[in-house]
Amino acid sequence: LPKHGASAVPSASAAPSKTSFTTQRAQERAIAPTSPVAPTSAMPPAVGPDALPPAMVHEPDVRFDASIQTNWRDALRQANAQPASDGDAKPAKTARGVSGTEARPATLPSWLEPLAIAAGLSAIGTSIVARADVPDQARELAHEHIGSAPTLDALAALVRTCTRCALHTGARSAVPGEGHPRAELLCVGEAPGANEDETGKPFVGEAGQLLTKILSAIQLSREDVFICNVIKHRPPANRDPLPDEVSACQPFLERQIALVAPRVILALGRFAAQSLLGTSLPLGKLRSQIHFYHDTPVIVTYHPAALLRNEAWKRPTWEDVQLARRVLDASRAAMPGLRDTSQ
Repeated sequence: LPKHGASAVPSASAAPSKTSFTTQRAQERAIAPTSPVAPTSAMPPAVGPDALPPAMVHEPDVRFDASIQTNWRDALRQANAQPASDGDAKPAKTARGVSGTEARPATLPSWLEPLAIAAGLSAIGTSIVARADVPDQARELAHEHIGSAPTLDALAALVRTCTRCALHTGARSAVPGEGHPRAELLCVGEAPGANEDETGKPFVGEAGQLLTKILSAIQLSREDVFICNVIKHRPPANRDPLPDEVSACQPFLERQIALVAPRVILALGRFAAQSLLGTSLPLGKLRSQIHFYHDTPVIVTYHPAALLRNEAWKRPTWEDVQLARRVLDASRAAMPGLRDTSQ
């Protein structure tokens, strides 16, 4: 990752070949580090959770409201996702989410075993171009225009002109995502809020400022990472995204992950985690584990907006992002030549 104050972030047009990263990523799980992974204590000093700002006096404009009907969760269950129950420690059966993601119990590769962290779910995204429930015309459109976008800039242009669902009719701006085109850490949130809709940039409100501080606490800047959302247009009144909206945006997120090819994905909030992993398990049962989206490790934590409402979640969030950093460092140790993000 480029150090703070280093040369400017390269253009997204320089995005790497998907094929080469797919080959390298496939080797990742079979490669053991040549030396033991450094423990957390050996990491650079980081700012603790107490340094995060206190809860705001006013309720932020977010959709973390338990009283809102979460239709997307019902859709997960109707799609045969594994339902959550208080006694479940692990999902015992295959789960399929509204985005076509299939989740199975994961097995840790040898290079992650020294971390002594439990394996979670292993999710394989079923691309829209391969799904039988998608009309031929929509599948062809996704294949030709989204799945084959050569760069993040080209993909962002498609997001800005997208009419695949009705959200674009009420949104001021599309919010494709932004950051380093070869980032080693990719952050995925839920959907744009009012500030994001106004600016066309992800995580720019109070929650975005907090995310910047959280990243800084693990020695990363916003310029080091790539930040995006599952949904690319703001839902009306910040309501929960609907299943058809998730399905419409799925190819964009799939392509973003493929183009960036991160070492680690940080899922911010229950919606992002459940959408990526194809499960209806609650966030609390997805934390403190290493999941996989294809072969990329996924760490689940609270959305920064949730921390603005509940300071009690600052400590577990700190533990989660520390784990994300440890996984990132372990990946670097196992595959030091994967790529150079400074170029």
